[in-house]
Amino acid sequence: MKILQVTNKIPYPTKDGGAIACMNLTRGFSLLGHQVTIISMNTAKHHVSLDEIPESIKDLAEFKLVDVPARIYIISALWNLIFSRKPYNAVRFISPQFKSELKQILAENEFDVVQLEGLYVCPYIPIIRKNSSAKIVYRAHNIEHEIWDRTAFNSQGIKKWYLKILSKRIRKFETRLINDYDLIVPITERDGNYLNKLGNTKPSHVSQTGIDASELIPNAKNLEHPSLFHIGSLEWTPNQEGLVWFLDNCWDEIHEKYPDLKFFVAGRNAPLWLQKKLEVSNVIFEGEVEDAYEFMNSKSIMVVPLYSGSGMRIKVIEGMALGKPIVSTKVGTEGISTTSGKNIIVAESAEVFVNSIYELIENREYFDLISKNAIEFIHEKFDNLATASKLVEFYKKHTK
Repeated sequence: MKILQVTNKIPYPTKDGGAIACMNLTRGFSLLGHQVTIISMNTAKHHVSLDEIPESIKDLAEFKLVDVPARIYIISALWNLIFSRKPYNAVRFISPQFKSELKQILAENEFDVVQLEGLYVCPYIPIIRKNSSAKIVYRAHNIEHEIWDRTAFNSQGIKKWYLKILSKRIRKFETRLINDYDLIVPITERDGNYLNKLGNTKPSHVSQTGIDASELIPNAKNLEHPSLFHIGSLEWTPNQEGLVWFLDNCWDEIHEKYPDLKFFVAGRNAPLWLQKKLEVSNVIFEGEVEDAYEFMNSKSIMVVPLYSGSGMRIKVIEGMALGKPIVSTKVGTEGISTTSGKNIIVAESAEVFVNSIYELIENREYFDLISKNAIEFIHEKFDNLATASKLVEFYKKHTK
């Protein structure tokens, strides 16, 4: 098949969930023998030159990068708030230049499938419909308005007020595009059910983000046990909120009981206020690490204290694949179908969070059992080639 993936940022480097979800599927399509083209907005925040993308990645797909600044301006956001009903998140990615480049690539190629990676490239559906006979697929990485609704719930003051408005606008935006596509590919079954409740009637196939077992290899050679760690994009509000909650509600008690225990925090683009928040005893801020898997392999207990966000947390999948016992929340494990106490630990309160960490520190047999079960679960449920193959079969069924 000839597949065009459309993204609102370049899926390289693969250092956040969206990039990983996109690139893993690209790799799967390519290894299965399909021809992939990626057209991406090259934003100011995540700008990448074509020369920076390794040949091994460019061998998987043909890349077309289009400069779309998509900057956040306070004045523009205020104007949008007062004079528009559209969500500012979406408006930033509407670009005449991208529209023109998309039309050109559609004119020059006959694609079987145009796969829209996420909500904010869906405004280009009319352009694709007018210029191509390909099946248009909305790959829903999450329920976008749910992220902002949950973030608003955990916020206060004027921020809470603004995020409530934003969440309502995004919900309307999501609802209006329902059924504009030909096929829909939610990343989790839960999200698929939610989209059906919003009115989806088009054929649907749940396609979770897969993992490449040849890259995610558990290695305890340099394991520092016991130790705690968190890794994820630190510019993402749900990660910021979760870390602040953990520091405010759990860390002092843990540190008092285990004064030598260290909590390592890794991730890119941490704002200055968060870096200052992390300046507490035995919390080690690593920033962006060169090799995420090497870092994860060297630490023992992963904490993912998420109370907002939506979709699937890719770092949870990767942590489990590396045999990390993970303590998280129901939100943190949404869409992964884990079993608490068997292959992960789900904790909804500070008390349960802390006690779960204590048990993993003090009971090595329990630690090893969770680790073993996590690896087996991910290898069974999230093989990347199997995931891509099933999705291709779904596409073929609906492109005949």
